[in-house]
Amino acid sequence: MSDQPTPAEPFSKEELKRAYQAFKKRLKLTRLDDESKVGHGPMSGGGRSGVVAISPPNQYPKEIWLELCKQGKLKQAGHGMYEMVGG
Repeated sequence: MSDQPTPAEPFSKEELKRAYQAFKKRLKLTRLDDESKVGHGPMSGGGRSGVVAISPPNQYPKEIWLELCKQGKLKQAGHGMYEMVGG
């Protein structure tokens, strides 16, 4: 036994799932907010939101977002922002 700190345990599958769900929810709400602004209505031709990347929820550490990137679920978009991979 040594007094050396043990390496950080990887995040549990449940914790990663909760963080990913929180990210998706924040992205959805950000897009809805963007679409509700002037110039994005159905009659203006604006239509869909142009939001593709967001700052992740801060109740989770940066390392969890990096792990989700390693798993291929998110992609770094620069300046502390992330986007979903695929759809």
